[in-house]
Amino acid sequence: MIMRIKNKRQLIENAQTPLLRKARTLALQSLEHALNAADPKKLLKIKIQLKNSNLHADTCTFNLKNYRNVYVVGGGKAGGAMAEGIEEFLGKRITDGFVNVPHGDRHRTSIIKLHGASHPVPDEAGVEGTRRMMEIAEQAEKDDLIICLISGGGSSLMLMPRDGVSLADKRELTAALLKSGARIDEINVVRKHVSAFKGGWLAKKAYPATVLNLVLSDVVGDPLEFIASGPTAPDSSTFVDARKILEKYCLWKNAPASVRRVLLDGENGLIAETPKIGDPVFEKVYSVILGNSRTAAEAACQFLKSKGLNTLLLTSTLEGEARHVGTVLASVANEIIATSNPVARPAAVVVAGETTVTVVGKGVGGRNQELVLSAALKLHDSDGVVIASLSTDGVDGPTNAAGAIVDGKTLARAERLGLDASAYLAENDSYSYFSRIKDLIVTGPTGTNVNDISLIVIQ
Repeated sequence: MIMRIKNKRQLIENAQTPLLRKARTLALQSLEHALNAADPKKLLKIKIQLKNSNLHADTCTFNLKNYRNVYVVGGGKAGGAMAEGIEEFLGKRITDGFVNVPHGDRHRTSIIKLHGASHPVPDEAGVEGTRRMMEIAEQAEKDDLIICLISGGGSSLMLMPRDGVSLADKRELTAALLKSGARIDEINVVRKHVSAFKGGWLAKKAYPATVLNLVLSDVVGDPLEFIASGPTAPDSSTFVDARKILEKYCLWKNAPASVRRVLLDGENGLIAETPKIGDPVFEKVYSVILGNSRTAAEAACQFLKSKGLNTLLLTSTLEGEARHVGTVLASVANEIIATSNPVARPAAVVVAGETTVTVVGKGVGGRNQELVLSAALKLHDSDGVVIASLSTDGVDGPTNAAGAIVDGKTLARAERLGLDASAYLAENDSYSYFSRIKDLIVTGPTGTNVNDISLIVIQ
């Protein structure tokens, strides 16, 4: 499937000069190249090979003749595409499978069951599907192979709250964490310690079967224990860490009583910690990273270079508050215009990673939209300069947009409509702002998830 920006023509037509039209066109085309480079099915074909009965997964080899059954489990925003791809690859060699995917996922499989669930706030369907995966893992024996498909979004889509924690409590906790400004790795530390699935518990249930993790990373640095909260990875965090994170973001006192009870019981040794490095359950667990934010960022850079732009991949490990990152990107753009530093125009700067938003207002938006709105406020009124950012899963926050795009003329165009960018930013209402000026980037769900891509294009 070729992924495209659905409203690309409108976004290009919003340009008010020929130079801006060219810059917008290049920026949007490069984002499309980034999305297509992160296609899970393409990445599977690169990393996985089947020769006779030997399954080669990167540097690992599995002789399928040695396994009585091959099971497939997993979940995430790329779960549907990954399941479709692995089924096309292995066909009837798969005994059974169950994968949680976002509601509305349109991928099709005949052996692996694709089960719709909710993201980012979990639902009962997610619990039901996760329970089915645990049943498959429990029935697996030492001569069975479990292929676990893991991608971003899996933390919400695959859940099994610990005894005493209700789904309602888990939903309340998740919603509070998502608004707090906490990093994804911090959020996942808390999730793991109120879960009977995450933080290595799936691996514990699957032992002594062999487990092959095929992972599409949406976490900066690709730490296996934090991607989808690491259901088959040893966990380095503790109950104490989880409590301290809730305290750090002023969420502890108002957290559901069941959550506080579980974390305190864990601290006091009354319930088991998550499995750690050295636990024998991980001796037969193997992992392959199929792709990540660098995969997408490098594709965007290659395209921009092919169009004659002096291109810099600044980082693929971007983190920070979205509005602060937007200010930095605008400052880099202004520097290029003024001094040709760090690259001379025509120029492009690409960054990838995942920012956060601390929600204080009552508006609607996402981290990419907030980043771009912040950038617009600091971008000089210059011709030929564009900043764009999108979430590679196609869903930026609780909106139907993937991100947004601005240029050196955006503020003036919006002000003519009576829009005050600073006021919208103060209310975390970037979606409403970009809706009014028709500069939202819309892709729909992409079936992949490798963080966010942001870029500067200067003609």
